[in-house]
Amino acid sequence: MEVAELELLLRAFESALSQIKWRLKLPSKRRLQTDILALCTEMRPVVMVDYGGKMPELQDRLSAFLKHCQEGCSVFKPLHVMVIEDMIYLVHARAFAEFVKSSLDLETRLIFVDLEQDPPKMITQTEESSVGAELVLAQKTFSSVFTEDGIKTDHLEHQKPEVRANTDSSVYESTSSQSSEAIDLSDCIKETHVTIPTLNGWLLGYPIVYLFGMAHIEHAIYNLSTKSLHLFQVLVCRCNRGSQAQKEELMSFSVPYDLSLEGMNEPWAEAFLTHIKTKQERCDQVWTSLQMEVRACYPQAIAL
Repeated sequence: MEVAELELLLRAFESALSQIKWRLKLPSKRRLQTDILALCTEMRPVVMVDYGGKMPELQDRLSAFLKHCQEGCSVFKPLHVMVIEDMIYLVHARAFAEFVKSSLDLETRLIFVDLEQDPPKMITQTEESSVGAELVLAQKTFSSVFTEDGIKTDHLEHQKPEVRANTDSSVYESTSSQSSEAIDLSDCIKETHVTIPTLNGWLLGYPIVYLFGMAHIEHAIYNLSTKSLHLFQVLVCRCNRGSQAQKEELMSFSVPYDLSLEGMNEPWAEAFLTHIKTKQERCDQVWTSLQMEVRACYPQAIAL
């Protein structure tokens, strides 16, 4: 992304918030701007929006905001709003299609933490856990919806009639006027029986994914709540001409302390940091630096 594109993106961002009168608190506004930049620079294919309001109002505001952004700047065209149950996400369609393909082709290697065992155990192959097969089914569902050319609307047969009625074409092109409409995949994902925390671990691009089935939710919560954790934070600095760069959180994820004793020196952590730094270096007009920090967290109540 060139400097001129970045400036246009930021102007469109501010204009859209103003036009729909979305008065975000400063931390939420900053978080949304960082997430938008992460998507538009393809640092992340998907972000979860868990700030700025509650559903369903948040979905309406986010869709209206994105529509105005797309009218003001073409860089926003590949972005879509996606809903899964009570979770809402922003997705870069092409980048996400590539991410899903790399996951199914096993080009993107993940480490899994089996929370059905006490103590939790690390596994590297989905075949070692029946829950892993459910995640693969979910990945195939996303693969059937997101393509490099746009978004297939075959999934609309799972949606409410009033949603289907608003769509005539078989494919959502990234430049379509409908691109800001929310894509609801709640029913599709339910058919895979994957739990939302397991899905989010992969969906949000974390190198560590917690595995547990629907029948073991309480067991998983207990196993995680009674263990010390390492919180891994990936921090970035934006290019702010004329002002001091500030660290911002690009993403964060946790790992049981006993399974990550080496912190940033864990081989999987080093590989992940190298991977994401490569992305940052490709868009150094937006991000000046990237680093990872790790801190210990004592046992505490956790909601999954």
